[in-house]
Amino acid sequence: MTADWRTASRESAGIAPDPQEVRQAVVQVYSARAFNWRGLLGVHTWIASKRTGAENFLVYEVIGWRQYRGLPVVSINTRAPDQRWFGAMPEVLLDIRGAHVDGIIDEIEAAVGRYPFSEQYHVWPGPNSNTFTAFVAREVSGLRLDLPPTAIGKDYLETGFFARAPSGSGGQFSLFGMLGVMLAREEGLEINILGLTFGLDPEDLAIKFPGIGRLSLLSDD
Repeated sequence: MTADWRTASRESAGIAPDPQEVRQAVVQVYSARAFNWRGLLGVHTWIASKRTGAENFLVYEVIGWRQYRGLPVVSINTRAPDQRWFGAMPEVLLDIRGAHVDGIIDEIEAAVGRYPFSEQYHVWPGPNSNTFTAFVAREVSGLRLDLPPTAIGKDYLETGFFARAPSGSGGQFSLFGMLGVMLAREEGLEINILGLTFGLDPEDLAIKFPGIGRLSLLSDD
């Protein structure tokens, strides 16, 4: 794992659609292992959107070190949506396209503006980059996003102890992101202990573990 962020690769992974070729609206959600030791347990997630006919993507993400510079932690920029996260290869968690997606992008932009922790960042248990992605997913029902168990911070709620699951297909209880349970059709059953997720996903026949992520019980054959 690269230890120097200044030399770690930020090149495109070549997996995002080319806006010059794909003219329809697109929303994607990505994850990549967090930088340095944090990647042993967790991932960084972000959202990318492109309106119909747009020449580039907009990337929405929370970056913790912006706080040290006196800036809001929420970043909106035009970087390549599939950039490596300081050497780590990104994975596409969600990809939706079509004419209806422009309306979803409107909702995403509104949700980003309502994010309640724009001036706060804590690696653990949150609020962090995964708290942000989960918040937007809860606010935008059309995303139906199933975040990986390695997205530490996704269970840190903005208010109260109960909320919709990020996928919108169930609900969850969370005590400051430290202890909780989620039950939803998309996510299955998840138990959060000290920010670490254990779970069972009956729909996809998978088990969820901290650090490892989702392990399928289905044979590759």
